[in-house]
This record gives sequence, C-alpha cells and structure tokens, in this order.
Amino acid sequence: MPSLIDLKEYTATELERLLASWGQAPYRARQLQKWLYRGAFNFDQMTDLSKDFRRLLAEKALISRLTLAAQQHSQDGSVKFGFTLADGGGIESVVIPDGEHLTLCLSTQLGCAQGCRFCLTAQQGFTRHLTAAEIVNQVLEVKARLGRDQKLTNLVLMGMGEPLANFNNILRALTIMTAPWGLDFSSRRVTVSTVGLAPQIIRLGQAIRVNLAVSLNAPDNATRSWLMPVNQRYPLEELLAACRAFLLPQHRRITFTYVLLKGVNDAPSQARQLARLLLGLKAKINLIPFNPHPQLPFERPSEHTILAFQEVLVAAHYTTLIRKTRGLDITAACGQLSGKKAITRRDISANFTSPK
Repeated sequence: MPSLIDLKEYTATELERLLASWGQAPYRARQLQKWLYRGAFNFDQMTDLSKDFRRLLAEKALISRLTLAAQQHSQDGSVKFGFTLADGGGIESVVIPDGEHLTLCLSTQLGCAQGCRFCLTAQQGFTRHLTAAEIVNQVLEVKARLGRDQKLTNLVLMGMGEPLANFNNILRALTIMTAPWGLDFSSRRVTVSTVGLAPQIIRLGQAIRVNLAVSLNAPDNATRSWLMPVNQRYPLEELLAACRAFLLPQHRRITFTYVLLKGVNDAPSQARQLARLLLGLKAKINLIPFNPHPQLPFERPSEHTILAFQEVLVAAHYTTLIRKTRGLDITAACGQLSGKKAITRRDISANFTSPK
C-alpha cells in the first residue's frame, strides 16, 4: 500500500500539479492550503470542499501533526514546547514575549552536527534533518495553543540544529511561512541563524528575502575554531566574504550574535578586534551573556565585563544590544535546547582546554 502524502511538503505550484494528476482543478490547491495553514487538523473541518474531494484526500494524503510531549512556563513569560516526532524523536520550540512582539524560536534538525562547545544541543549529536512540514508544524501547533489575545509576530530559526545544513527543507519551510497562501508572515519578521556555512549563506540570499543572523563568538580564527569547529572549514575571512555577498534588502543589516564566555572571548581587546573585523559591513551586534548549565563547562562574565565589551562596540558606532536572558529557569535560553536526550557533564568536558 503506498504511503500517504504529507500535504504540507508542497508549495502552491507543486500542490496544483499534484491535484491536477488526481483530476482536480488548480483552484482546489488554494482552498486546501487556506485550511492547512489556518489551523485545520482534519479534512472534515474543510467545509467548503465537496465530500467527494475530502474522501479523495483522506485516501491519498494526510495532515501531519506534532505530538505535544511537554509544556513549561518560565517566570519571565517564555514557554517551551517539547514535541515528539512521528519517529519518536524529540524537539523543542520556545515562545519568547518581548513587549509587543511574540517570537517563536524554531528547531530545524533533530540534534546538531556542528559541535559548538558552548551549546547543549550540539552535545547530543546529530540524528536527522527535520522535514519542511515538521518545521512549519511547530508554528501551527504553537498557534493552536496561544490565547485569543496572543499572536505570533516573529519567527526565528535559532532552535535545535543548524538551519543552513538543512538547506532545501528550510527553504521550502520559509516559502510556506512567508507566502500569502501559507502562514503569511512578513519576510522582515523571519530570521535564519547560522554558525557560518559560507556557501549556503550566499545561496540563501539568492533564494529568498529573510533576515540573517550569524553566530560569530570570537574575533580571531584560533579562538573561533576552538569554540566552533565549523571555523576550520569556513574561517572568518571566508565567512565575512559570504556575508558581504549576501543579498541584503534595503535598510536591513546582518545580525552578528556573540556569546560572551568568561575568560574566553570577553576582553576589551577582543571587542576592539571585533569592531575592526566587521568594518564596512551593514551589521548590528547582539551580545549574549552565556546561559549557565551544569552540563556545560563555561561561566557567564560579570555585568561590568559585559557592559565594558558593549561600550567598546558602541564607541565604534555599532548598534550593540545585550540580549536579555529568557527561559533560563526552564532550560529554554539560547543554546540550551536539547530535546529528550540527556547529556552528562563528563561527556563534554574531558578535553576542555582553552586555546590561550
């Protein structure tokens, strides 16, 4: 028996072709997608479709869902959702309130293969890519659980996994997220974060207009290669060349995120080096004081050190924000998402030696 088709894996044009092969008119695709991305979870809810068409859909297709496994509420208003995938894997998504904005942080992989030393997700290793439907379904499942007075305003692909390593699936998901026939988010409200896969950064800018955030975390190759193995493949020179080649919409800037680690990358001299490194780029900088976790062998710098680092960058005329820690009490802060797999401190600290 052939497997059922996941309708959320199709763009509008692709769905028209699929339905045409079933003898259906092209306009049926728009009708169907209206229901799929406005929260219908079964075909019986699609009341403006004929019973014969709904019967055909039930025979050939499915409306995929994620299973909610856990929901945790932080004192700061953040909410972490744990979802179980069809194959039993676990991913996490986080809703982050900030004034009038309500941002959803999405996962794009089950685990992560990048091995960044300061990230809990990376320590569990890589299992597989998420499909486009699994990425989009995080948005739909969370929207279904929001209160009537709550509305998601921003989407960030910054959760578990490296988005650009899952390029084809995230591009399909981004298309669905930003299309009028899909989730209809403004591209200005959608951000893709990357550890620095240089070729894919250029491809992303050529394929779709969304915001780009680059996880930098060090102003020199030695420190960055030690913190982030990806730098051995794409050193800073190649990464920043790709950022300069990224097709940036007018009046937008690339966000460079910088996790501040006590005694590793938080010195004023490193801030000055960072300012020189980004010279000429349309850049803004988000400083992220490290979010401590018992399983990670780093410490958060003092408030004085954090502010001193920021002052150097502001003096060099960079818009530099210190990201407020959110969801720390429910292990939902930046770099802390880990799905179901537990990691012991011994797993990741055996070779903990600073490059300095």
